[in-house]
Amino acid sequence: MAILERFSDIISANINALIDKMEDPGKMIDQYLRDMMDDLAEVKGSTAGVMAEETRTKRLVDENQAEVIKYTDYAKKALAAGNENDARIFLTKKQELENVGAGLATSYASAHENAVKMRQMHDKLASDIETLKSRREMIKGKISVAKTQATLNKTTDSITKTKGAMGSFERMEEKANKMLDEANAMSELNMAPIDEAKALEEKYASQGSASVEEELSKLKKDMGL
Repeated sequence: MAILERFSDIISANINALIDKMEDPGKMIDQYLRDMMDDLAEVKGSTAGVMAEETRTKRLVDENQAEVIKYTDYAKKALAAGNENDARIFLTKKQELENVGAGLATSYASAHENAVKMRQMHDKLASDIETLKSRREMIKGKISVAKTQATLNKTTDSITKTKGAMGSFERMEEKANKMLDEANAMSELNMAPIDEAKALEEKYASQGSASVEEELSKLKKDMGL
């Protein structure tokens, strides 16, 4: 049956594996659930039709068996009444019914097998839908947490990069300070050395010279003024 071929993967489908393959589970899970609901509606209708066919063929088989039993009883009654020819007619009819019954039994076996498969598909799909419904909010919650974590990761990366930039800045500042210190040292080295004797000469020279008032007093004394 075409419907069995179309939904043959439903039996083997693993709902968890399908979720794992979703690129964007948040959006795809809703779409997948809608698709599954559409499939369930079609499977439900097809399953009902297959089950009805199973019931119809079973009824034909039962009716055929009842006819076979009936004509067997008629043949027995005919023989009991001494009517062998009538019994032969009843047995011929019985065999015809048995031949038809063999075909009906084959049809019923196929219908029953199809009904079992369709019911399995229906039940599997319905179970998967309930599983998906119960896990939908949990999955979306995990997605939200994952997105938040991704944002935190980006922020952490930015902070790490900032720390790296600050470290580079500090190294440049340290290098600038070193350059300034070296320049100041070089400036000191380039200055003329201090003549210590000259400095001392000026010190003692100033101590040996008299003030103007002292010289004036001395001159007045020498002059007898």
